[in-house]
Amino acid sequence: MRAQPIASHFIAGSYVESPGGKGFDSLYPVTGEVIAKMHAAAGSTIDKTVAAARAAQKEWAALSGAERGRVLRRAAEIIRERNRELSELETLDTGKPLQETLVADAASGADCLEYFGGIAADIHGEFTDLGGSFAYTKREPLGVCVGIGAWNYPIQIACWKSAPALACGNAMIFKPSETTPLTALKLAEIYKEAGLPDGVFNVVQGFGDVGAKLVAHPGVAKVSVTGSVPTGARVMAAAAEGLKHVTLELGGKSPLIVFEDAEIENAISGAMLGNFYSSGQICSNGTRVFVQKDIKQKFLDRLRERTSKIRLGDPMDEETHLGPLVSKPQFEKVLGYIGKGREEGARVIIGGDAATVPSFKEGWFVAPTVFADVTDNMTIAREEIFGPVMCVLDFDTEEEVVARANATEFGLAAGVFTKDIQRGHRVVAALEAGTCWINAYNLTPIEMPFGGVKKSGIGRENARAAIEHYTQLKSVYVEMGDVESPY
Repeated sequence: MRAQPIASHFIAGSYVESPGGKGFDSLYPVTGEVIAKMHAAAGSTIDKTVAAARAAQKEWAALSGAERGRVLRRAAEIIRERNRELSELETLDTGKPLQETLVADAASGADCLEYFGGIAADIHGEFTDLGGSFAYTKREPLGVCVGIGAWNYPIQIACWKSAPALACGNAMIFKPSETTPLTALKLAEIYKEAGLPDGVFNVVQGFGDVGAKLVAHPGVAKVSVTGSVPTGARVMAAAAEGLKHVTLELGGKSPLIVFEDAEIENAISGAMLGNFYSSGQICSNGTRVFVQKDIKQKFLDRLRERTSKIRLGDPMDEETHLGPLVSKPQFEKVLGYIGKGREEGARVIIGGDAATVPSFKEGWFVAPTVFADVTDNMTIAREEIFGPVMCVLDFDTEEEVVARANATEFGLAAGVFTKDIQRGHRVVAALEAGTCWINAYNLTPIEMPFGGVKKSGIGRENARAAIEHYTQLKSVYVEMGDVESPY
């Protein structure tokens, strides 16, 4: 069961220990068993990592985009070759079912590396004809970028942040969540094997204080964070001291709207994927499911029936649909929200408690839970729960549901199910969300930008939009004639 790496950190191409840093354990969420003992990075380790990254970045940026792209594409190939090994490690670290990690974690990370490896040779500026003279722009790397990851998709997030950064000629220091520290180290090994120069991608472990030191370090040019709104606010404030570039992908309380003409089985599939996948631990989840009143009861009856067939169990069993929550604190938090929902008058139609799985009595399992009769002012309809808890609300009109869907400080995602494609486009145009789906939910192909508005974030992950966040423009004016002067 142990997955102990050679050492806690991967710096300048080698595993490094930092015994002066605070120790912490990585736990298997099914049993609470310790699978790895780690050390947080001490201050001197952070300084050495930034220095190594700064030196390596110059070498990396001097290569052509085509050369950088070849390294990224080779890394993608290695990830695919080792997908099962990486998926099993991800399952061990997060508790997510192997059924999911085999298709949605390392595999999607490989897609990301392949995509940015493919466009690395095509990162360029623009030419402007000025009638004799001309101007052009160049996209240049920022320098050393820091990526701070969340615990729900550890290797995917590490790829989403590092691939565009490296394609643009930057170096990256990645700090995974202390809850899920393991797969980022494997990614560092893979980058090295693929030919990435030592020091271009580094991994340091630790808690919030390590992240804060990285953000504040004068040798760092940019910070990209996936995390909570409070974490994002702290990072943005700290980065402002050095006027650093910042990308934030934060929390959500996203609406999923089901109109009376929707194909109901597809809508229920979308709602289940948007609430129960990864045990509900996805920031973009559509946890406020608005169902038009005429089909509400039909929707609830079928939803209950399908939810009852979800199989909880050993996440290493590929037949398991739902694993445990990632940690005991998260388990207790989610149960607290379920209790709050009951107290405030919401009706549980299925689930609503911790789940007991044979042979894993110590695991942090929560039964997939659906609340009906939820109103907009209830705590479970306003705050991000981050567990397998769905809130179903009803509505009468399009205008009403759009207003209620937008009545939140979040704006990460939204979904609409309807056969009326004109209404679908009209509604998503009115929704205050950065990522929207029509007749689908939580599909995030690498070719589509992903990110939020309002308190759900700043900037975008993925697609060509990410290139703007990892480069800076240099403008050049070229005079082809004589320089006129009154002097």
